[in-house]
This record gives sequence, structure tokens and C-alpha cells, in this order.
Amino acid sequence: MSWEADLDTLVTERGSALVAYAYLLAGNLASAEDLVQDAIVRTYSRRRPEDITWVEAYVRRVILHTYLDGYRARRRFAAVTPLLATADVADGAQEAAGDRTDVARALTSLSPRERACVVLRFYDDLTLPEIGLRLGVSAGAVKRYLSDARRKLEPLLGPQPGLATEDVATITKGGSR
Repeated sequence: MSWEADLDTLVTERGSALVAYAYLLAGNLASAEDLVQDAIVRTYSRRRPEDITWVEAYVRRVILHTYLDGYRARRRFAAVTPLLATADVADGAQEAAGDRTDVARALTSLSPRERACVVLRFYDDLTLPEIGLRLGVSAGAVKRYLSDARRKLEPLLGPQPGLATEDVATITKGGSR
């Protein structure tokens, strides 16, 4: 199968899942779609992968790093540009989508690292060491980011027992705790 066919398969079969993943990080659909497009372009401009499962995992990783790099660039740019006032977002969401809207809004209160840790932990279902490897930080730093995220999310969403890190075992190279 050619790389063009592999790319077409990835986009048609897994494109919506990739956009959903990016949406959790970016917080809006347009940015999520841009993140996915950038990640796919970066992935296919560097190599011609063979295994479509590997490609999706690699694209997810590129999405994460593109999001974090973009945040850093926006933060630097915002430091030198004047602040603009924006209109508040109206709360006209349907009852069924209310929880989703609340979570999406609450995620915007987190720093990029905290948000990435929450998404990787609860959307990708990764362990603390796996999150640390993806982000290039220690498992202890991941625990700190999740703890900070819990403190920020609880006033907005109520108690979040799933964000507790005290009961999560950290796997070391020796296989013990």
C-alpha cells in the first residue's frame, strides 16, 4: 500500500478521533483541526510509515508537542502585544452537553502542562511514568501537575477523586513501587 493510501486511511478512519483528542488540548474545534493537520503534515513530511497503528500514536504525540510549543509561542507573543477585551461566552448549552461544556471550560483554567497531564491520564489512560516520558518530565512532576490540576478543577467541577495521585503506584525500572 502506498503512503498516500495509508494517509487516506488514517484520515478517514481515525481523523475524528484525532480531532477529538486535539480538541481536549486546544479547547476549540478550529484549533483542534489545525493541530491535527499540522501533526499529519509533520508526520508525513519526515517519513513514510508502514504501520497505520504506529502512525496514529505518532500523530497524537506530534499533536501534543505542537500544542505545547504553540502555547509557549503565544505566551511570548502575548507578553509584547496589548491585551484586548473579548465578549464573555454565553451559557446556552443543552442539558445533555452541559457536563461536556463545563469540563471544556474548566480545562481552560489549567496551564498547558497540567492540561496535557489530565488529557493524557484520563483520555489516553496513560500511567504516570508514561505521561512523564511523553512530556519529558519525571513521574513526580506529573503527580504535581495532576495535583495542581485537581486543586484548580474542584472549585469548578466539584470533587474529582479520579485526579488523586496518592493511590497511583509509580513504576520504576526495577518493577517495584
